[in-house]
Amino acid sequence: MSTSDELVSDRPAEEQVEATDATPTTSPDEATEETTDPLELEGEVAADYLEELLDIADLDGDIDTYTEGGRAHVSVVTDTDVLVGPDGEVLEALQELSRLAVMTETGRRSRLMLDIAGHRDRRRRELRELASDAVQEVRETGEAVRLSPMNPFERKIVHDAVAEAGLGSESEGEEPRRRVVVLPG
Repeated sequence: MSTSDELVSDRPAEEQVEATDATPTTSPDEATEETTDPLELEGEVAADYLEELLDIADLDGDIDTYTEGGRAHVSVVTDTDVLVGPDGEVLEALQELSRLAVMTETGRRSRLMLDIAGHRDRRRRELRELASDAVQEVRETGEAVRLSPMNPFERKIVHDAVAEAGLGSESEGEEPRRRVVVLPG
């Protein structure tokens, strides 16, 4: 028996366990592999949550995750709009639930964006067209144009499209009746 073994065996049991626990069980390379980008982690947590939801509801869908613009994005590719709901209401609720799942898992607030069945992409195109029409009307009449109430995601798209066209816009009203007003130049 070596001198160091004799020293460990002469210690009380609690100290022997501590000496054993002090030995690293993972190499530095393994620890690095476990570290994930926070946005990628958000996407993975949300994807796992949504996968379980799809299983419970017995719905088919493929889930893709990516990061863009400083946000995690999760897309559920499916043929059904049941998870979108009227005016995207179910989609919005699922996005909030996914964000809560991420916050529960990571302890951080999430700005995750969820798209289901391409709804957000379709809606983005519709809103850009709506903004273009409003800009044209403002230029023709010289008067402000008030649009229908929209959620924050939709208002942001309209504000950006109006700014790209060289006009200004503002939001007015209170949620859920908050709307974009396109202003004359």
